[in-house]
Amino acid sequence: MSTFPGSPRVLKGGIVLIDPDAWTIQRIIVLQYNPDTLTRTLQPKTVPTASEGGDRTEVVRLKGPPVETIKLEAEIDATDQLEIADSTATQVGLHPQLATLELIVYPTSAQLQANNSMEQSGTLEIAPMQAPLPLFIWSKNRILPVRLTEFSITEEAFDTALNPIRAKVSLGMRVLNVDDLGFDQKGGSLFMIYQQQKEVLASMSQGGTLSNLGIGGIP
Repeated sequence: MSTFPGSPRVLKGGIVLIDPDAWTIQRIIVLQYNPDTLTRTLQPKTVPTASEGGDRTEVVRLKGPPVETIKLEAEIDATDQLEIADSTATQVGLHPQLATLELIVYPTSAQLQANNSMEQSGTLEIAPMQAPLPLFIWSKNRILPVRLTEFSITEEAFDTALNPIRAKVSLGMRVLNVDDLGFDQKGGSLFMIYQQQKEVLASMSQGGTLSNLGIGGIP
C-alpha cells in the first residue's frame, strides 16, 4: 500500500555518538518508534537561602544553568523485519539493536584489555576510559550533549531460539551544560545554542497581564 503523498514526513529521535577529541561521528542510533512521552526535569542551581546559611541579598541569584534530566521509553519491534524474512532478524532478532544501545555505557574490550595490561605491568595510575560523547537529538531545536544515567531493557517477546523480537528500552539522561563541558568545548557550544533557542522561543510567547491574574497592580 502506497503512502498518501500529502502525509507529513515524521522525523525520528535518536542518539549520535561523537568522538570528543576529533568531533567526528562514530555512530548514529535512530529510534525505531518515537516515544509517546518525554519526561524532562529541571533542578535549579540556586544559592542557599538564609535559613540554609546563605545571604538574604543573594536569594534570587542563580549559580548556573539548571540540571536537566530526560527520561523516555522507546519500543523496538522486529515484526516487520520477520515478515519479510530479513536475514539478521530471523537469525538473532533484536540483539543487534539492543547491543548498539547497551554499548553506549560499556568501555570497549580493547580499552579493558589495555588497562588490564597496564595494571599487570605495575602502572600506578590508570586514567578512566574515555567514551564517546552522546548527543540526544529530538528535532533541530534539541541537540543536546548528554550522559546516560539510567538504562533498563524489558524484553517482551522471543522467537523459537529465544532471541528477543519485541522490547522496551527505558533511558535516563542528564543534559551536560557549560558548567560540565566548559565554553571552549563544542559540546558546551551545543548547550549554549540550545539555551539561546529557548530564549528565542520564549520571546514568541505572548505575555499575560495583571488583570488576567485578577489584580490591578503589585501592592
